[in-house]
Amino acid sequence: MIEGVGLLLLGGEGPPRDLLEPILPTITCTVAADSGFDLARQMGIVPDFLVGDLDSVEPSKELEDFPAERIRRYPREKDETDAELGLQVLWNLGIERIVVAGGGGGRVDHLLGVVALFEREKIPTVWYTAKEQIQVVEGTQVVTDCIGQTVSFFPLGDSVSGISSSGLKWPLEGMEWKRGDMGVSNVFSEDRSRISVTKGRLLMVRTVIEEDDARKNQT
Repeated sequence: MIEGVGLLLLGGEGPPRDLLEPILPTITCTVAADSGFDLARQMGIVPDFLVGDLDSVEPSKELEDFPAERIRRYPREKDETDAELGLQVLWNLGIERIVVAGGGGGRVDHLLGVVALFEREKIPTVWYTAKEQIQVVEGTQVVTDCIGQTVSFFPLGDSVSGISSSGLKWPLEGMEWKRGDMGVSNVFSEDRSRISVTKGRLLMVRTVIEEDDARKNQT
């Protein structure tokens, strides 16, 4: 078993390496899911494993030289997504805390497929797209260094109740949300904020990189 933090890289738009830099020293195992290998190359990260059907990864010398024994290749017609397969590799190694990066842009069904991973009992710790940080709020979540960031909330499951907050422009005190409700485009008004729920879970989507900066990172 490998203790520590796992990094799962997905295809599609991903964050700049600078955003992940603080957590990279804690990563004990990195898995690239299909074209997540391309994101790894962009970031200068060498994955420990490459998984998926490999139908969208770009040909490269790095791919040619990647050790065959570290490739977990699956048929294109399969039940699991490449993201699910990557998560399973990390969980099978005993890694419970998993950072997901990439998956932005591209097909909407792929994007929703990653969102659906947070509806499950066993979930990733946090997900970074090109400009957002996404994670689940269950119990109490304290957020720091966030003033001025836009944040949105979506209920997971059938309902969320007992919601409270501090440090938001529009407080969530006493809110009760059911499936289909949402709180979009709130703003952190303090540099240390708190969101709590007593029943259920919220998906919190923070904009951590401004649109102009995100475009620069993709060029």
